[in-house]
Amino acid sequence: MRETRDSIKSIWGDRTPYRGEWPPRVDARILEEPDRWVQSACVLCSNGCGVDIGVKDGRIVGIRGREVDRINRGRLGPKGLHGWVANNSPDRLTRPLIREDGTLREASWDEVMDTIVRKSREIREEYTGDAIAFYSTGQIFIEEYYTLAVIAKAGLGTSQTDGNTRLCTATAAAALRETFGADGQTGSYADYDTTDCIFLVGHNMSSTQTVQWARILDRIQGPDPPEIVVLDPRTTATAREATVHLAPRIGTALAVLNGIERLFIENDWIDHAFIKEHTVGFERLKGIVDQYTPERVQEISGVPPETLMRAAEVLGTAPTLVSSVLQGIYQSNQATATACQVNNINLLRGLIARPGCAVLQFNGQPTAQNNRECGCNGEQPGFRNPLNPQHMAELARIWNIDPLQLPYGLPAHIMEIMNHAEEGTVRMLWVIGTNPAVSLPDLPRVREILAKHDLFVIVQDCFMTETAELADIILPAAIWGEKTGTFTNTDRTVHISYKA
Repeated sequence: MRETRDSIKSIWGDRTPYRGEWPPRVDARILEEPDRWVQSACVLCSNGCGVDIGVKDGRIVGIRGREVDRINRGRLGPKGLHGWVANNSPDRLTRPLIREDGTLREASWDEVMDTIVRKSREIREEYTGDAIAFYSTGQIFIEEYYTLAVIAKAGLGTSQTDGNTRLCTATAAAALRETFGADGQTGSYADYDTTDCIFLVGHNMSSTQTVQWARILDRIQGPDPPEIVVLDPRTTATAREATVHLAPRIGTALAVLNGIERLFIENDWIDHAFIKEHTVGFERLKGIVDQYTPERVQEISGVPPETLMRAAEVLGTAPTLVSSVLQGIYQSNQATATACQVNNINLLRGLIARPGCAVLQFNGQPTAQNNRECGCNGEQPGFRNPLNPQHMAELARIWNIDPLQLPYGLPAHIMEIMNHAEEGTVRMLWVIGTNPAVSLPDLPRVREILAKHDLFVIVQDCFMTETAELADIILPAAIWGEKTGTFTNTDRTVHISYKA
């Protein structure tokens, strides 16, 4: 075996200080010398690092970062260096299983597919297409999501479609739509290469996107390093690198952001021309944040006035700014309002849509963006609005179907799907690459619903999960490295991942 570093002891690897173009550094972990290398990208976090997969005798035996890839320039984090070993796990599901007399047994693909088709037809004829639901993931490829969307919406006509990506990062999608009108990121990771200031809000990047954090560490040690403002109640490895660390009481980040924006306006650290030409609602925003004096912010959040004013000065005078948000906000009180206020930080400064200026509402999962792009949760494919008749007519034309075949209205979210299954109006649930018997709220109730005799449960996964143990049919799934497809990372870079 050979590896370029012990990624447990050295999470982020050696430094390559820079400003402008990130120098390459190729990380690798190889158990046996490969016969060939196959181009791919890592799907173990939302960073989406380019990789080459080492293959020998039909098995994955190693991995290395792709030096030419713009996302990582050859670097890999601990997950990327080690996670691929799961592909060779002896615990993988390899044969379809079907429940008979209460027990799962092995079955042929013909038997399980015939059963699925027969049950689908019976349910659709006796009830409607809305009696069939799909709950998907942030782990599969664009082509798979889009196929699922076509089958569910154009084929079955069901509105019962959701993904765990909404449970995970629904705030990101909602905040991007609210501020910018569409669920798409506003910048690129390359903006970190030249920005003068980085604002991390509820985003412990040192743990969640370790390769991106290596990029920022390299900037910190390079010429003209960026100033860093971190808003996080905890003193993390990320916060320890901050110029200013805002550590509010849990659940009070919104008050801190309101206070920063008040100081922007008070000190005239705003771009009046940009606000006039490209935004709406400034006067209303001004009226809201005017109440958040430094003293009131301290009363609510515990952040001292001098710390708040220093953070506002750094953010308010930086020539360029990249702001980012993740689960510390998404899973907190007033999450969407808080994420929107991060968007407004950049908009007030007019620091958007140019080099070194962006807001990145990060995803948690590697292909979460694709679930949303392809319409497998709360939207229609291509970010089309299910409440917009023109969007729906366009979709029907593309799919060559009668518009009346499409499900109108907002798709059900997973807890609504569970309610419908409990009531008996959803009779089939197809679960793809996620484990709701562990991840959903109110687990005793969820497990009772999944075990109902009148709910036909199909699980498509690579391992036997708690949800799979309750299924009527289990379909063993090919995973990363075993199929060819494409996926979009947080900054909307599309990678191809070839079958190894």
